[in-house]
Amino acid sequence: MSIQAPRADVSRARVYGGLVLGVVAVSWAAPLIRFAEAPSLAISAWRLTFAAAPLLALALVRGRSELASFSVRTWGWLLVSGLALALHFATWIASLQYTTVASSVALVTTQPVWVTLFAWLALSERVGSRGVAALVLCLSGSVLIGARDFAAGGTALWGDLLAVAGAILAAVYFVVGRRVRESMSLGTYVGVVYAVAAAALMLAHGFVDSPLTGFSSRTWWVLLGLALVPQLIGHSLLNASVRHLSAPFVAVASLGEPVLSTLWAVPLLGETPDWVQLVGGGLALVGVLVMSRDEAARQPPPPDMVPAAD
Repeated sequence: MSIQAPRADVSRARVYGGLVLGVVAVSWAAPLIRFAEAPSLAISAWRLTFAAAPLLALALVRGRSELASFSVRTWGWLLVSGLALALHFATWIASLQYTTVASSVALVTTQPVWVTLFAWLALSERVGSRGVAALVLCLSGSVLIGARDFAAGGTALWGDLLAVAGAILAAVYFVVGRRVRESMSLGTYVGVVYAVAAAALMLAHGFVDSPLTGFSSRTWWVLLGLALVPQLIGHSLLNASVRHLSAPFVAVASLGEPVLSTLWAVPLLGETPDWVQLVGGGLALVGVLVMSRDEAARQPPPPDMVPAAD
C-alpha cells in the first residue's frame, strides 16, 4: 500500500502526528483495564458512560434538528448499533480477566476481517481473493492461539473466545454504522450510539450480581483514564486521521495497537508472550494487513468512520 498524502490544507506533521498519538492512546486500553479492580461489566459500563456524557451533550446542542429528523427505522438501527457496541466492550473487557493482553488484543484486532465478511453477507459487497486470504490467515492465527491456551489448560481459552466474540460484535457495530451513517454526521452518530451502549450496560447490572460502586480511588481514576485516553483521545484522533488519509492506510497503522499493548504488558503486568502467541498474533495481523490492501482496491467506507473498538 502506498503512503497516503494528507490533504493540502493540513500539515503532514499534524496528520501523521495525530495518527501516531491516536494509536498510542488506544494501545493503553488493555493494560489500563488490567489495573481496574472492578468487575468487567462495571468497567465496560463506566468507561462508556464517562465517554458518552460529553459526546451526547454535544450531539444534543449541535444536532438537535438532525436528531428530530430521524425516522423510526433510523432510531432502530442506532439501537442495534449501540447494543452491538455494548456487547463488544462487555465481551472483550471480560476476556482480559481470563487470557493475556497479547492473546486478547491480537484476537480482538481481527475485527476488520469480520467487517469484510459481514459486509459481503449483509451489504452484498464484493470480497476478492485477498479478502478470503485475510480471513483464512486471521482464523489460522486465532486457532493457533486458542490451541496453545487449550493445551495450557485453565480458563485462557474462554478468554480467547470472548476476545473473538468482541471482534465479531465490533464488526456488527461497524457494518450497521456504515449503513446508518450515510444520512447523519459523525458527532451525532457517536453521541447517540455511545449513550445507547452505556445505558444498556448500566441496565444489565439489574440482571446480574455485579457491583457498580464501592471501588478504590485508583480504580475510579483508571475508569476515567479509559474513557479519556483510549476512547475520547485515541478514537477521536483516529477518526480525524481518516478525514485526511485513506481508511485502509489508517487501518494498517492501527496494527501498531496490539504490538504496543503487548509491549506495555511486559514491564507493567509481567506478561511476556511466548512464540505461539507471537506466531498466532502475527498471522492475525498479517490477515488484517491483507484485508486492508483489499479494501484499498475497493470503495472505502465513509471517510470519517473507523471501528471504535478497544
